[in-house]
Amino acid sequence: MKELERKLNDRGVRPTAVRLLIFKSMVEYPQAFSLSDMETVLETVDKSTISRTISLFHEHLVIHSIDDGSGSMKYSVCSDDCQCSINELHVHFNCTGCKKTFCLESISIPPVQLPEKFLLENINFVMKGLCDKCSSSNQRACSDK
Repeated sequence: MKELERKLNDRGVRPTAVRLLIFKSMVEYPQAFSLSDMETVLETVDKSTISRTISLFHEHLVIHSIDDGSGSMKYSVCSDDCQCSINELHVHFNCTGCKKTFCLESISIPPVQLPEKFLLENINFVMKGLCDKCSSSNQRACSDK
């Protein structure tokens, strides 16, 4: 918990007991998460508290947001040195099978040349397909036919 406290303090967030509980759940979540996911995992925590905490963490760059086209904003914990600048953004992958969204931090968003006088403020690069688990089970289902 001391490491989680340090991470929140480093981002200017006071590490209260509830914030630490929520942050711990976020860190341990195996892929990108939604507000609904956190409400399910933290069923004893008030939903408005979870929502406010997500907003606070997002504002202080503890987490980053992902619009994967599912209609539900997803979030993922930022690395210690992340400032969520355009140059640090990475690709996300949304599985059409299990509906999970994954950060692909090792794949940078390719540079895009915008027309003159266009000013880039944000990039959302989401690839869609089957994750490793779904593609494996899909191949097994195909080979059974």
